[in-house]
Parts: sequence; structure tokens; C-alpha cells
Amino acid sequence: MPVDLSFNPLRTRARLVFSETPGNIITADLVRQMRAVLDDLQHSAHLRLLTIEGAGPDFSFGASIPEHAVERIAHVLPDMHALIRDLVALPVATAAVVRGRCLGGGFEIALACDFVFAADSASFGLPEIALGVFPPAACVLLPVRVGAARAAAAILGGEARSSAEWHHAGLIAPAAPTTNPTAQVDAWFARTLAEYSAEALRHAVRLVRTPVAAAVEQGLAEAERLYLNDLMVTHDAREGVRAFLDKRAPRWKDE
Repeated sequence: MPVDLSFNPLRTRARLVFSETPGNIITADLVRQMRAVLDDLQHSAHLRLLTIEGAGPDFSFGASIPEHAVERIAHVLPDMHALIRDLVALPVATAAVVRGRCLGGGFEIALACDFVFAADSASFGLPEIALGVFPPAACVLLPVRVGAARAAAAILGGEARSSAEWHHAGLIAPAAPTTNPTAQVDAWFARTLAEYSAEALRHAVRLVRTPVAAAVEQGLAEAERLYLNDLMVTHDAREGVRAFLDKRAPRWKDE
């Protein structure tokens, strides 16, 4: 199954592991399955933490490029953004556990989580600009998480950065990158959230997410509209996807 959900014995913690070969690509089908899991967790009374991770050595290479072709993107992008909204609305603390590469749409999923735990060998990037497009959810979420200047550098520069750099920027918390992020989140959960009231945590989660939720509510629909209605009708947006699929350099017309 592309999505596997497990609980600890007391059902105070859930672990969602997604697997889509190769590289845990974020496909429309995977998004639908992840949304179904989140919906099932809405009323888990004892749940204090949901961790999300990719199977294998990498978190995710990002969204499916073939599904971003102009004839499909109008259906795929709204579903992806619905997943982001579901994560932000889930009344349970969330943590992305990242190993290897965390790129594009995978990075956007991590950004929608309350915490990011990362291996010291992990890397995070938003390469969409090199394809003639931009990452809508990251454009909304990243400035809230790390500030406008760092967000602009990551989104406009398109370069992957190490987990140490993102820890310095304040994204990877509450602890520094480690060789074993799974053990790190286990230990952190045991000494913190596991000891607290799930009811109190639900209320605190709702309030502490206020800046993120406001950004999503105010900005994500406009980012989606700009992407679908303005950008995807241009030559360069179409050319970027075609060039990637053809395994050649894009020929930009700046229009």
C-alpha cells in the first residue's frame, strides 16, 4: 500500500509512512490516500502526535512532473492544496521525519507540519523555478516558517540546502539534525507530548498554528489561481514540463 498508518499500543501516537516508487513521488493517488488517513484521524481522542515520513532513503523527490502537464494540473493541484489544508486543520500535533532528499511537493508537506525532525544528511529544496513554474504552497508557508528573505532565496534560487542550514534558519526543531531522526522524535515525544493531556494539546495546536492557518486561508487560493490561470497559459511553464520529460534543457521565451 502506498500509505501505511500505524499506532503505538496506547494510540497516543500515529506514524504515517508513504511509499511511491521511485523516490516517494507525490502523485494524485498518493494525495487522495493521505487525505483519507487524515480524515480518519480527526476524532482520535487519545492521539497526541502524527509523524509523517517517506519509506526508504528519501522523504520525497517531489510532485509527479507528468501530472503537472497542462491538461492534468487543474485537477492535481487543488487536491494537493486540499492535503495541505487538511494537515493544517488536523487537531493533532504533526511532525515530518526527513531522511535523504525532501524536494518540491514533499517539502511542502513537511512545511505544513508543526515540526520537522531531520537526518544530518538530509537536504531540502524547491526546484520548481528551474521548470518554469513555482511552488504555490511553499510560497505561502515558507515565509511564515523562516521569514521572507530566506523564503525568497529558497524559492527563487531553487537550490537544495542541507538540514544544518535549515536548522540554522529555525525550520528544523526542536532539536538539531541527527543520524537517527526516528530515535530523536521517539525520545522527544516520550518526555513531552506523551505526558500531556490530548485535549489540552488539541486546543494549543489550534492556537499555535494561527499564523500558518491564516497564511493558508488568505494566500493559498490566490497562489493556486495565479499558478493555474496566469502561469500555466504561458509558453515557459509548458516548455519547462516538456523539457523535463524530454530530458533536455528548456528553451525559454520569457513569455
